[in-house]
Amino acid sequence: MTSDPGPPGHSSASSSHRGTMPPTKEPDPPEHDVLTSDLPPGEPHRRHRTHRKWSARRITAAVVAAVILVAAVAALVDVVAVRAGRPAAAWRRHLADELATRPVDDVWMLTGAAVAAAVGVWLMILAFTPGQRRWLPLRSPARCPRVRAFLDRDGAAVLLRDAAMRVPGIGSARVLVGRHRIRARADVRFRDPRQVKDDLTAVLAEERDRLALARPPRVVVRLRRRTD
Repeated sequence: MTSDPGPPGHSSASSSHRGTMPPTKEPDPPEHDVLTSDLPPGEPHRRHRTHRKWSARRITAAVVAAVILVAAVAALVDVVAVRAGRPAAAWRRHLADELATRPVDDVWMLTGAAVAAAVGVWLMILAFTPGQRRWLPLRSPARCPRVRAFLDRDGAAVLLRDAAMRVPGIGSARVLVGRHRIRARADVRFRDPRQVKDDLTAVLAEERDRLALARPPRVVVRLRRRTD
């Protein structure tokens, strides 16, 4: 006996659907943050400038506010007392007399003016400079330019010192990390000092690049021969 094959192409189509699974879509690769320096040369991109971390300067602001508040309250209380019919305070009368009678070239007048000018310049410097010199800014991701990260100078110095101690011939090392320079001082126990200096400079430069600093400092190496 033979079965009815049905319409042409029906059995082949149904068998193909039953015998094979539909193709599955492969998951997309995970996205990674790309730094501006890691983008391909031909791809257009914009450089995002990473600024230093600004200090809140709470202690300075609290001291200045407290001094201004005390002076303002004392003056206001004395003015209210005078308006109420009482005599002015002795300190205000003495201050007014001194300012009215002393000449401009008096030593105390010049000293007070110099102190006031120095305090004003100091407050202006604090207002217009970011501070937080112990924090080094890191490069911001290209896709998230508003994301900022910072690295402590002491932590960076420890990492660089550990890298310097791995150089053959180095007995001891000290690394100081600044905004513009990385100063490394090391004692050479063996090997040629010139070769050790070249190796140490290369190692420190490589470790510095791994830190992904926004403004990589220049590496300065100084060696000292130790024979004991």
